[in-house]
Amino acid sequence: MEGSNNNNNSNKQKVLPKVKELFKNQRKESEGSVESPSLEFEYGDTDSITAELSELYSYTEEPEFALNRDCFEEDFRTQVKDKRWIELDIPDQKAYVMRLLDALEVTNRDKRLKVSRAILYLVQGVFGECDCELDVLYWSRHNTFLLYEMGTFTALLELLSMEIDNNQACSSAVRKPAISLADSTELRVLLSNMYLMVETIRLETEDDKSEWRSVRETFRTELSTQVYNGEPFALLLFTMVTKFCSMNAPHFPMKKVLLLLWKTLLFTLGGFEDLQAMKVKTREALCLPPLPENSIKVVRSMRAASPPASAMELMEQQQQQQRRGRCSRKPLVKQDSLDTYNERDPFKNDEARDDEEDNDDADSGIEGEVGPLDRDVIIQPPPPPPPLRPPSERVSFPRGLPWAPKVREKDIEHFLETSRNKFIGFTLGNDIDTLVGLPRPIHESVKTLKQHKYISIAEVQIKKEDELQQCPMTLGEEEVEESPTEILYQGMLSNLSQYVIALLKLLLAAAPTSKAKTDSINILADVLPEEMPITVLQSMKLGIDVNRHKEIIVKAISGLLLLLLKHFKLNHIYQFEYVSQHLVFANCIPLILKFFNQNIMSYISAKNSVCVLDFPHCVVHELPELTAESLEVGDNKQFCWRNLFSCINLLRILNKLTKWKHSRTMMLVVFKSAPILKRSLKVKQAIMQLYVLKLLKIQTKYLGRQWRKSNMKTMSAIYQKVRHRLNDDWAYGNDIDARPWDFQAEECALRESIEKFNSRRYDKNQNTDFTPVDNCLQSVLGQRMELPEDFHFSYEMWLEREVFSQPIQWEELLQTK
Repeated sequence: MEGSNNNNNSNKQKVLPKVKELFKNQRKESEGSVESPSLEFEYGDTDSITAELSELYSYTEEPEFALNRDCFEEDFRTQVKDKRWIELDIPDQKAYVMRLLDALEVTNRDKRLKVSRAILYLVQGVFGECDCELDVLYWSRHNTFLLYEMGTFTALLELLSMEIDNNQACSSAVRKPAISLADSTELRVLLSNMYLMVETIRLETEDDKSEWRSVRETFRTELSTQVYNGEPFALLLFTMVTKFCSMNAPHFPMKKVLLLLWKTLLFTLGGFEDLQAMKVKTREALCLPPLPENSIKVVRSMRAASPPASAMELMEQQQQQQRRGRCSRKPLVKQDSLDTYNERDPFKNDEARDDEEDNDDADSGIEGEVGPLDRDVIIQPPPPPPPLRPPSERVSFPRGLPWAPKVREKDIEHFLETSRNKFIGFTLGNDIDTLVGLPRPIHESVKTLKQHKYISIAEVQIKKEDELQQCPMTLGEEEVEESPTEILYQGMLSNLSQYVIALLKLLLAAAPTSKAKTDSINILADVLPEEMPITVLQSMKLGIDVNRHKEIIVKAISGLLLLLLKHFKLNHIYQFEYVSQHLVFANCIPLILKFFNQNIMSYISAKNSVCVLDFPHCVVHELPELTAESLEVGDNKQFCWRNLFSCINLLRILNKLTKWKHSRTMMLVVFKSAPILKRSLKVKQAIMQLYVLKLLKIQTKYLGRQWRKSNMKTMSAIYQKVRHRLNDDWAYGNDIDARPWDFQAEECALRESIEKFNSRRYDKNQNTDFTPVDNCLQSVLGQRMELPEDFHFSYEMWLEREVFSQPIQWEELLQTK
C-alpha cells in the first residue's frame, strides 16, 4: 500500500509541473487578478483640459511649436517695438490682431500659412513668454476669446473651405505613393486653430467674465446653425470625413478632424449633464412623472466587483490549503452552498473556462461545458473564511439595490392578458384597469406593477407619431422646435448612411485588433514624418506615436457616436432608430465585439504616452534626453484614461443598439459575445462592469440553462447591479417575445415606421392625396408667376397662338373619365 501511495504521489508530482506549464500563459495573459485594485476613474464628457489639448498634437509635430513661435515673433517685431505680447493692453492687442486678419486675405499661400501659424501661437498661449503651464493656459484662454471677438473663427473657416475644395492638393495626394505630415500642413494649422478655439470657449470656469459667458452662447448658436452656408459647422466636418474615406482626399488630417467634430457636437448639443437636465425638462413638458433617480449620480456611486480568478490562481489556492492540512477530501458541494458562501464577491469561483475561452470553438461559448480539469477545480469545498480585516478595509454592503425597478405598460397588459386567460377565459385588450373576476393576489400584483410603471419619452413620441399618421388633416402641421439637434438631423438626413459608414471605417482602421490590409484607408497621414526613423529610439518614439494616434481616433469616434445617439433619442425616437439601423446594417455590432476580443486589460493599461512630450509641458520645460528605457517604461499611471473612456462609450453604444431589439440581441448570441464580454468584467471599474452586465443580461435567456448554471456568479452580479424590470424573466428564458421568426418582421416594421416619419416631417415635396387644392378662382388668378423678360415683348403673340386660336371643347367638361 505504501508503495502504491508513493507511486501516486510521484505521478502527481510529475503531472503538477505539466499543469503549471499548461496554465503559465493563461496566468501571464490574465486580464486582472482577484486582488487587483479598483481603477480610480471618473467618467465624464472629457478628460482634463491639458490632456485634451495635448492629444491634438502628435509627437512628430513637436518641431512645429518653435516654428509657430518664430512666425509670430518675426511679424510681431515689425509692428510692436520693445514690448512683449503679455505687456500690451487690450486695445493694442486688438489692433495687432486686426493686422493679422488683414494679412490672411493675401493670395500668396506661404504668407497666409505664416499668418495662420502666428495666430496659432497666440491660441497656444504665447508659451515663449510664460514660465509655467498655468500661465500658458491662462494666456491661451485670454487670447482665444479676444481672437473670436475680432472675427478670427470666420476668417479661418473661409480658409478651411478653400483648402477642402483645393482639387490640386487632392489630386497630388492621390497620386503620391506615401503621404506624410508635409502634405497636410495648411489643414493641420487651420484645424488646430479651430479646435483650440472650440475647446477653450466650450470649457466653463468659475472666474469667467460676464462678456465671456455671452460670447460662449453666441459661439454655440453660431456653430449649431448658420456658420457654414446656413448649415451647422459639424456638417462641413462630416463632409471632410466622407471625402477622406472615399479616397478622394487621403491627405486630410483625420485625427484633428474627428477631434474637432466631437468637440463641436459636445459644445453645440451638450454633454451628459446637459442631457440629463434636458430629459427632466422634456418630461415636465409632456406631463410625465419625474425620473425615479439621477442615473449619472447612481452610476458614479457604484463600486466595482472583483474580477474572476484564473484557473491557475484557483489551483495554487487549492495546493496551499492542502499543504496546511486545512482541506480534506469531502463530497461535492452543491452550487447553492457556493453561492451562499461567496455572496460578497459576485465573480469569485466563476467558471475558469469562460475567462480564457477559445473564441473559435463553436459550442463552448453557448453551452458552457466544463472540462474535467476545470470541474475538479470548481467543485473543491470552499476554504475557511479569511481573518477579519482592519476596519478601514472592511467591505461595505449596500442597503438595497441601486436602481428603482421599472415596468412598461406593455408588461402590465401582458400580465393581465395571461391572468384573464387563466382565470376568466377571455381578454379585454389593452385595458389595465378592469380587474373583475381576478383573485386578490392578482389585484395586489397589478397594484405593485402600477406603482413602478415608467412611461418613457420615446413611448409618448411614438404614440403622437401614430396619431399624426392616422389623422394628418385633423391634427394639422406638427410644430417642431428648431433645436441644435433638430437642425443637425435635417442637415445629416440626406447623407446619413455615408457619414455612418465613414465613421465605422475609421473605427475599424484604428482598432487594435484589426489587421493591416492593402485596400484599407490610411489613417496615419498626419503622424508619419517625411523621413522615416533610422535609429532604435526614433522607431520606438514613432511606434508610441502611432499607437497613441489610433487610440485618440477611437476615443473621438466613440464619443461622438454616443453623443449623436443620445441626443437624437431625446429629440425624437425615430431619429435615434434611423441612425441605429444604419449602424447595425453597417456591421457596427460585430465591429465593437471584435474590438473587445483582445486582452482588454492590456489595452486599458497601455502606456502609449510620453509625458515630457505632451503639450503644454514640452513648450515650457526643457526636454530631458530621451532613452529607449524611459520610453519603454512610460508613465506610472494605473490606466490610460482615453482607452477606458473609449471602452465604456463602445459598450454604451452596443447597449443602445440592442436594447429591446430581440433580433440584435440574437446577433450578440450568434457572434458568441458572452465569453468576450465576460473577459471584460476583469476590469475593476464599476461603470464598465455595469454596461457589460447589461449586455449579458439581455442575452442570458438565449444562452441555455447550462450556461446560466455554470455562471451563477455573473447572474448574481447582474441581479445586484442592473436595473430590474418586473415581469422580465431574463434568467429563465420563458419570454414569448423570443420567437425567432419575428426578428426580420421586427426590423422591417421599424424601418417602415422610420420612413413614414421622415417622409411626413422632412419631405416637403411629396404629392399625396392629402395635399390641399386651391379651388378659389380669385386666389389662383391672383398668384404672381415668374415669367422671363422676353415674354413681355411677345405677350400678344402668345395669346393669339395659345388662347384665341385654340377651339374650346366645352362638351369635354361633361364627359366622365
